[in-house]
Amino acid sequence: MSRFTNDSVIAVIGAGTMGAGIAQVAANAGHQVLLYDAAEGAAKRGIDNTAKGLTKLVQRGKITQADADALLSRLNPVDALTDLASANLVIEAIVERLDIKQQVFGQLEEICAESTVIATNTSSISVTAIGSTLKRPQNLVGMHFFNPAPIMKLVEVISGLDTDPQIAADIYALSASWGKQPVLAKSTPGFIVNRVARPFYAEGLRICQEGGADIATIDALMRECGGFRMGPFELMDLIGHDVNYAVTCSVFSAFYNDQRFLPSLMQKELVDAGHLGRKTGRGFYDYSDNAVKPAAKTADPCPAPESITVEGELGVAESLVPLFEQAGIRVNRVDNDEVEGMITVGDATVMLTNGQFTTMRAGETLRPDLINFDLALDYNSASRIALAPADQASAEAVQAAVGLFQAIGKSVSIIDDIPGMVVMRTVCMLANEGFDAVNQQVCDEQAVDIAMKGGVNYPCGPIEWVNNLELSYALDVLDNLMDAYGEDRYRASPLLLRKVAGGA
Repeated sequence: MSRFTNDSVIAVIGAGTMGAGIAQVAANAGHQVLLYDAAEGAAKRGIDNTAKGLTKLVQRGKITQADADALLSRLNPVDALTDLASANLVIEAIVERLDIKQQVFGQLEEICAESTVIATNTSSISVTAIGSTLKRPQNLVGMHFFNPAPIMKLVEVISGLDTDPQIAADIYALSASWGKQPVLAKSTPGFIVNRVARPFYAEGLRICQEGGADIATIDALMRECGGFRMGPFELMDLIGHDVNYAVTCSVFSAFYNDQRFLPSLMQKELVDAGHLGRKTGRGFYDYSDNAVKPAAKTADPCPAPESITVEGELGVAESLVPLFEQAGIRVNRVDNDEVEGMITVGDATVMLTNGQFTTMRAGETLRPDLINFDLALDYNSASRIALAPADQASAEAVQAAVGLFQAIGKSVSIIDDIPGMVVMRTVCMLANEGFDAVNQQVCDEQAVDIAMKGGVNYPCGPIEWVNNLELSYALDVLDNLMDAYGEDRYRASPLLLRKVAGGA
């Protein structure tokens, strides 16, 4: 039986956007909530802001006025830390400084009952480190909400080295009862989301830095082909480069400069210049009043082919074949288990990227007019596709490949020959980091996928995604990236290696 019921009093320290949001979540679940902030009047202002938000929901018909009033009646501002003595659970959402958190929790241990659970909403500080100065570190747990807390479903429940496993289980159950999607994780740099998400930004930055594609095209491909709500550059501008860069540096340092988490000089330049994104009016994009957002590079219209030949199995891209047929293109199938799946259209050979340079793959396959295409979340619904021609491919071959994908309603972006292209390398790197978190016993595979979908709105969990791709294919992509760059950054997780070796 869980230690928490609807009668449990929940206290929240910090009445900013996150703290007030957490308080609203707890009050919405039926708890009496005590809201404290060290700044005079901040707790009341936090509740007033919540009231304004609820009024908008009432006006839109999302909730009733009675429900809004009932929720607000359970939010109680208090003036002193000592007023939290009756709390069964205290959640801290204050400044990200270890010394201040330790000081506040030390005071709480003197004020609250020995059974009171204390939780930190930290996104980057070790739960173990916070608990190191406490008398009852077993009562400390991480309870990491995502902003805005009333809307975002994910809660990372983080156990420090001394956290009582039953307390973590009780916080998990409580979070679920609040309508959240909790996941259990070990206290480690970045926890799940901030660790696994690093390649989403890092690969986009690297592709751009190496001239593979411009920022607008990369963002468009991640949205329109990969199914992500925002591309990496749009998202970094939204988060703020000071914040995003600091998190990357923190994770990089905490993992003893592991090259997988290497910060980007491109982003450092923006931070040094004070171009922090939307909040300063300029980041990768210009947000001034008259600014025009750059458009993705899109190929000019090319004629549709009358027929194509599909040799071998296309794997995850097999769903393209019915689309070609529906577009009136005659498809000739050739069974051949000895070759990678490929499409011949005019002079062009078209293949799903395997992480190699297209130019190198063209030489190995003796197909000079080779053009790689990128991974899509769903080839049926994707509105854009990227093509990366080999350096030796003819203009006629490129036009034939472009016309093929345009015939099925796709906008086509021709990018430079960059290993793994855009969506494929990003997804494989995200999944690889997820597998490594599992391998290091931070969490389980299901938690990775839940966390990335619930915490940062990924369209598909990265581990689920590469399982659909086939793990052996994802491993080939990573191995080919490793060969292309010669960097430890692209080393495959031991867990992925084991799974492929075991036939998963």
